[in-house]
Amino acid sequence: MESRLSELEVRIAFQDELLDALNLSVARQQQQIDQLQQQLRLLYQQMRTQSPSDAPARSLLDDVPPHY
Repeated sequence: MESRLSELEVRIAFQDELLDALNLSVARQQQQIDQLQQQLRLLYQQMRTQSPSDAPARSLLDDVPPHY
């Protein structure tokens, strides 16, 4: 009984450590998502405020993949 209790305590300790590592990972990912969303908002605002005359003229040949 004592060994089973000890084994469970060790497993809980490892699970707590893993949970802390996962929480840290999720927090970092959320920060990255927030930064990417902010960058996307800024790019979207720049795109909307750019006048059509500022945009370079595009040709359909610009869309052809490089392997053609």
